[in-house]
Amino acid sequence: MSTTEAVRPVLSGRDAYRAELTALAAADPRILCLEADLGGRGHPFAEAHPDRFFNLGIAEGAMIDMATGLASAGFRPFVSTFAPFAALRAAESIKLGLGYLGAGVVVVAPYAGVSGAWFGTTHHCLEDFAVLQSFPGIVIAAPYGEEETRAIVREAAASDRPYYVRTGRNAAYRGLLRPGEPVPPVTWAGDGVPDGVCLVSVGEVGTELCLQAREQRPDLGHAHLCRVDAGHLTEAASLLRSRFRRFVVVEEHRPAGGVASSLALALPDAQVHGVGAGNRWPSHGGSHEEVLTALGLDLAAVLAAVDQA
Repeated sequence: MSTTEAVRPVLSGRDAYRAELTALAAADPRILCLEADLGGRGHPFAEAHPDRFFNLGIAEGAMIDMATGLASAGFRPFVSTFAPFAALRAAESIKLGLGYLGAGVVVVAPYAGVSGAWFGTTHHCLEDFAVLQSFPGIVIAAPYGEEETRAIVREAAASDRPYYVRTGRNAAYRGLLRPGEPVPPVTWAGDGVPDGVCLVSVGEVGTELCLQAREQRPDLGHAHLCRVDAGHLTEAASLLRSRFRRFVVVEEHRPAGGVASSLALALPDAQVHGVGAGNRWPSHGGSHEEVLTALGLDLAAVLAAVDQA
């Protein structure tokens, strides 16, 4: 590793996506980048490949429809907009284009959960897993850290399947994967003890909270999941069941339609407890952490769920 690489700052999920896609597009002319007025000045893909970058403005449904057509013509379009506008405002276009037609479009959705914080409820998204899980055939991924985000982007670029990839806003984590490593069905971040409780982390916030919980409770197991669509959760459930019977799933999502509820169905002979963002609407602004705490998603909640399990 060179000195420059050693001191390079860790990128947030959304910046890691842009950097990796820009690099991949240099060798793959099929890759296109579409955004809904997110890029601002200096977007790396726009600078490196201006003829393959399209800013569609705040027309998220039309952007998905356009990408569906481009995919049918042999391109591999990546589209990006805030998670609430991708999963909720453009839900019908995703249902028909990526779901019904199976178009090879990759939707990358930053500002997931309540990472928008001060932007308020219009820019929060605690329902995207529930919405996307109801559309068969779409790979749903919630990577944690720069390397896992890069790995999922590489995987999606090499695939012809539709993808939905959720990230946070500006938080940057190196993550659990080594550079260049592919994403496994389950990343074991802690072995735990026999007959103990296993934490199951999903996404950036869920994984950070589980890592913090294991600092206080090293007896806990910790399984991190990146792909959380029905097909991949079935595969992960088999691996989880081989080692544990009691699980605490931590995710920045509402209980209904979240990963905890899906895993409970896939593991009928296990105990599955969920720690998420609850069913209340955030009524006050604040930082990402402050809004999460107001919703009951913090380290204390994780440790309390472990004790209950």
